[in-house]
Amino acid sequence: MQFRDLKAQYAALKPEIDAGIREVIESSAFILGKPVTELEERLAAFTGRKHCISCGNGTDALQLALMAWETGPGDAVFTSDFTYFASAGCAAVLKAVPVLTDIDPQTFNMDPDSLEWQIQRVLKEGRLKPKAVIPVDLFGQPADYDRILPIAEKYGLKVLEDGAQGFGGAIRGRRACSFGDMSITSFFPAKPLGCYGDGGAIFTDSDEEDARLRSLRAQGKSPTDKYDNREIGINSRLDTLQAAVLLVKLRAFEAYELEKVNQAAARYTERLADRVQTPTVLPGFLSSWAQYTVVFPDREARDDARERLKAAGIPSMVYYPRGLHQQEAFRSMQLPDEWYPNTVAMTGRVLSLPMHPYLTEEDADRVCSLL
Repeated sequence: MQFRDLKAQYAALKPEIDAGIREVIESSAFILGKPVTELEERLAAFTGRKHCISCGNGTDALQLALMAWETGPGDAVFTSDFTYFASAGCAAVLKAVPVLTDIDPQTFNMDPDSLEWQIQRVLKEGRLKPKAVIPVDLFGQPADYDRILPIAEKYGLKVLEDGAQGFGGAIRGRRACSFGDMSITSFFPAKPLGCYGDGGAIFTDSDEEDARLRSLRAQGKSPTDKYDNREIGINSRLDTLQAAVLLVKLRAFEAYELEKVNQAAARYTERLADRVQTPTVLPGFLSSWAQYTVVFPDREARDDARERLKAAGIPSMVYYPRGLHQQEAFRSMQLPDEWYPNTVAMTGRVLSLPMHPYLTEEDADRVCSLL
């Protein structure tokens, strides 16, 4: 059994994927070829955004967005403590300071009350200027933008939606990657929409941000003369081969994959709801199920279940074994566990189960029966 079965997906899409790759090789337009432009247009239409700017990976997407906002030393960037490192590292690499918030233990997403408390703490301390908030659409479900956006507006913060795991999710029909001032996603192979390597994208409704981001992803070059660099940027372009793969996968994602992954999640929930804490999807919300994560009563029960699954040949993962404030890179900030009680609790209790659109009922039943 595969945790996320990319082989089954390839088998289902093989003729189209192979044809797309072959066309790129025959054209020899490997960088910013026609499929890249087509993909950007289709992604913008899917999310409801005016512009989509592809780039090398999701981490670069976050960094490029912050660079477009001229984020740097003295700025505070607020994000979740319970997430992948890039959500905070993108600020640190620009010499801004990541400020971490606790999570809602039901959704694993940013707790708006913790966000406001951290903003007020930073303002009272007076050392940093609140600049931006990066809510993370963790495990496929959009963050609570109904509450986060008004808080950001109240304190004059930009909002950068980290939709690396949330692509395809929605709130009352509005797609993930359409919230906030800018949004990003990742095409890492295991994401809801993944390529065969690294890839990412930024979404904006601003013509000015679109133009600047296209410059920044290409070393800050002029739009008319690639040897006239207007500012310092980075080299972060989506390969044409990856765009060709993503065009095929996006069609399948829209046609049936998003529906099938929700059906798989529903099977899990129906069978496991009386055994463990199953994921909570808020009313009006749709998840794209980057992960299906259950919660056990304590670490011992979680670790025992994981070992039993492993013995039966069933893969599982712990996302995440520690909060960002507990990682070595941020230890010097001396952030107390008391600020992050829900994060600390979840790191010892969560377990993610095999989840993908090609998960069979038989495999799902095997997982549930063993648990």
